[in-house]
Amino acid sequence: MVKVGVFLFAACLALPVRAASSPNGKGHPSVDLGGISLEIFANRPKNCAPSAMLLVFHGLHRGVEDNRPDLRPVANELCMLDVAPLFDEQRFESRQVKAATRSAMAERQPNSADPQALGAADKSAGLRWVAQVELGQDQSQQQGDKSVPPTQEPSTPAPAPQTPATQEKEFKITPREAEALFHSVDEILAFDSKQTGLPIRKQVKRRLTSRDEVVAYLTKHMKDEDVKKLQRSELVLKKFGLLPRDFDLEKLLVALLREQVAGYYDPKTKTVNLLDWVPMEDQEPVMAHELTHALQDQTIGLDKWMKKGEKDLGEIRKDPTPEDIENDEMDDAREAVVEGQAETVMMEYELAPVGRTIADSPDLVETMEAQMANGADDSKVFKDAPIFLRESLTFPYSYGMKFVIKVMEKGGKAKAFAGMLANPPHTTREIMQPETYLSGEKIEPMRVPEFKRDFKDYVKFDIGAMGEFDVAVLIEQYAGKKLSDEMYPEWRGGYYYAARPKNDAAAPLGLLYVSEWSSAEKASEFAEIYARSLAQRYKKAEEVGNPSSGPSSLENPQDKINVLKGRHLWTTEEGAVVIEEQGDTVLVSESLDAATTQTLEKEVFGAKQTP
Repeated sequence: MVKVGVFLFAACLALPVRAASSPNGKGHPSVDLGGISLEIFANRPKNCAPSAMLLVFHGLHRGVEDNRPDLRPVANELCMLDVAPLFDEQRFESRQVKAATRSAMAERQPNSADPQALGAADKSAGLRWVAQVELGQDQSQQQGDKSVPPTQEPSTPAPAPQTPATQEKEFKITPREAEALFHSVDEILAFDSKQTGLPIRKQVKRRLTSRDEVVAYLTKHMKDEDVKKLQRSELVLKKFGLLPRDFDLEKLLVALLREQVAGYYDPKTKTVNLLDWVPMEDQEPVMAHELTHALQDQTIGLDKWMKKGEKDLGEIRKDPTPEDIENDEMDDAREAVVEGQAETVMMEYELAPVGRTIADSPDLVETMEAQMANGADDSKVFKDAPIFLRESLTFPYSYGMKFVIKVMEKGGKAKAFAGMLANPPHTTREIMQPETYLSGEKIEPMRVPEFKRDFKDYVKFDIGAMGEFDVAVLIEQYAGKKLSDEMYPEWRGGYYYAARPKNDAAAPLGLLYVSEWSSAEKASEFAEIYARSLAQRYKKAEEVGNPSSGPSSLENPQDKINVLKGRHLWTTEEGAVVIEEQGDTVLVSESLDAATTQTLEKEVFGAKQTP
C-alpha cells in the first residue's frame, strides 16, 4: 500500500545494528564490575573463537579508544577478547581510577596467585582472564586533527554545524580506528562472500562520512516523484487512520534518518559509506550488512532489480489489471529480500567469533527481532512514531531476516541468496509466511471493478494493493498484536481506490477498500474490527437504522471474537461509511455518494457470483 520503506532503501537503519551489537541500546554495553556499572569497549578477534580475555585499563587521561588500537593486533594474534572499561570523569576523579581498577580486578580474580582460579574467574562467558594491562600516559591529549583518517580513499567530511544540542561531546571515531576500518573492508567482504555464495567481482570503494552528509545525501536522492508518492500515501494512511490527521510524514522521515541511519551502500557510485560518529565495534557489523548489498549489486544490479517493482499505479492513466494489483507489493517484497539477506549475514558475522551460527542460536535471533521491534533506549523519534511507521520501517529487516533464515533452513544458502535474487517473492504474504514462497502458493488475483466507469464523477487520487502486511498493522492498531497475529494469515487479497469528487478539491477523500479472506467467518471478524476503528478515526460515527443481517456485533462463542455480518451504514462528519460482508469478501466505502457505493457493491459482489 504505502512505500515508506522504499524511501529509506539505501540506508541501513541503526535499529538492527544496535539490537545485534548493544543490547542496552547505548553505543557500548555496560557491565557490573565489583559493584560498579562501567561502560565497556570490546573487540573480538576476527577469525577464531576467543578462549581468553585481555583486560585493558586506561590511564589518567581516559583515552581508552585511542590506546586500544595499539593492543588490538596483539589480541587478534593471540585470539583473545579485548575488553576495556571506561572510568568516566563524572564519577571517578583521576586519583580514584587506579583504586577502582584494583577493586574491579580483585572482584574478578578471587585468587590471583592461583592460575586455575584465574582461568575459572569468568564462567559465564567461558573465557579466562589472562592479562591486566594498565596504560599510563595516554596519547589522546597529544593528537591534533582527529577528523580525517590517514588514508587515500576517504574524502574529508564537511564539519557538522555546531548547536548547543550538538556541542555535547558527540562521539567520533579516532583516525587510527578509521584507518583500521578501511583496511577491514576487504576482509569483511570476503566473509560476506563466503556466507552468501555471492562472488566478489570487483573491489568496493569506501568513504568516511558525517551524519549531516548522510542525511543530505538521502534527502537529496528522494526524487520529486518519490515526494509526490509520499504525499499521496500520507493522505491515504490518514484516511485509514494509520496516521494522525495532523501528522507530517516527510518531516518524521528526515528526523528518523538523522537519528537512525547507521551506514549505507551507494549502488550508483559502488561505494560503502562508513560513519564517523559510530563506534568502531558497531561499524564492523554495519559493514557486514552494507557489503552484502555490494555483493548483491555485483550479482544482479540493485538499482535495476529494485526498479522492476516500482510501478506507481496512482500515476498510470488506464485502469489497473488484477495482475497490477497483485504485483503492487513487489518492491516491498524485494526490499525485504535485500535487507533480510544483509541482516542475516550481519548476524552470522556477530556470532562467528564465538563459534556460533544462526542455525544453533535461535534464541539470539529472537532477541534481536524483539529489540528491533521495540527500538533502542535512545531511539526517541522511532519510539514516538505511529505503529504503522514503526512496523513499516522494521519490516524489511525483521520479517526479511526471518524469511531468509527459513528459506536457508529448508533449501540451503544457495536458495536463500543467489536463488532468491533470481526468483524473488512478489508479496508481503510470502515474506511473512515463508512456507507460501517455498511451496509456490498461487492465489487467484482478485477481480477489480472498472474504476473509470464506476468513479465517473470522481478524480482518481491513488490506488494500490492492501497486502497481508497492511492488514496485519491495521488489525494490530485497532485490536492488538495477538489478534493481528491470528488474523493476518487468513488474508487472501485486497486493494483500495481513493478519489475526490470532480470540481471539489476540498471535499473529503473518498475511499473504496475491498478485501478477501480464507472464509466467511474470517471476513466477518475483519469487518467487525474495521467497524471498531470508526470511533477512533472520526469525531462522530453513528450507525443508521437496522442492519440488513442482524446485530452489528455478534459474539463468536468459540474464540470470543466479535463478528459483523451483512451490510451496515454509519454517518460521519466526512460522509457515509458502508461496511458490507458477503461470503469471504468485505467491501468498505467511505465518503462516497450513495449511487457510486451501490454501483461498486453490485460490481464487486456480482463478480464474486459470476462463474
